[in-house]
Amino acid sequence: MSDLPRVTVWNENRHEKLDEDVARIYPEGMHAPIAKHLEENGFSVRIATLDDPQHGLTEEVLEQTDVLTWWGHKAHFEVDDEVVERVHRRVMDGMGMVFLHSGHYSKIFRKLMGTTGGLHWRTSGEKERIWVVNPAHPIAEGLGEYFEISQEEMYGEPFGIPEPDSLVFISWFEGGEVFRSGCCYYRGRGKIFYFRPGEQIYPTYFHPKVLHVIKNAAKWAAPSDGIIDRSSSQGQVDPYKIDLINRPEGIKWGTQD
Repeated sequence: MSDLPRVTVWNENRHEKLDEDVARIYPEGMHAPIAKHLEENGFSVRIATLDDPQHGLTEEVLEQTDVLTWWGHKAHFEVDDEVVERVHRRVMDGMGMVFLHSGHYSKIFRKLMGTTGGLHWRTSGEKERIWVVNPAHPIAEGLGEYFEISQEEMYGEPFGIPEPDSLVFISWFEGGEVFRSGCCYYRGRGKIFYFRPGEQIYPTYFHPKVLHVIKNAAKWAAPSDGIIDRSSSQGQVDPYKIDLINRPEGIKWGTQD
């Protein structure tokens, strides 16, 4: 049995259906090259998309997922709030998440970050140079000092995110902008990585270094000490609720009263 995490690759999968140019680049969907690369590297991979029942993210699927990758763009608000809550619970219980490109505007990213995810952007096919600013981080393994993508959408600061727990990459664009493009976070027991590249009109997910980063990120985001099994914790105190049982009399904590 592989020690690698079980990965669910989630893709909105709308541009590929509605835009002929995108469909020519990704005839099997943007999720396909990501899933193929992970499978070739020994990961157990499942694909889920927006139009699947419950967006492909049922309780059963999430129970079999150690790391969830997420790409969304034009249909963020079509993601059902119940599914967002379900994914959020799973992250807090230990599931890792890898957010790609415009996933910064997704409901689940903004819920986990507590911020807007806003930024500046420009689509003009510029070169992006991704600098490795934390070469000791596991996600940077095998990349060298930097790598380049010949054509990408520009994202520019300020980026409406919390200060990253670790910053792995910074992007530079031909227009002079820079952007925090590889950001690590911890939420509850879960690990989260945001990775900037991936505009749908460019073949970014065939770029070997981009795929290498996603592979490294999936390894890093894997649960460190398992994922809480809520189905077997009936009657136990929720580890993410403030302890109201043994608090000193007269002191009120949180919003549980």
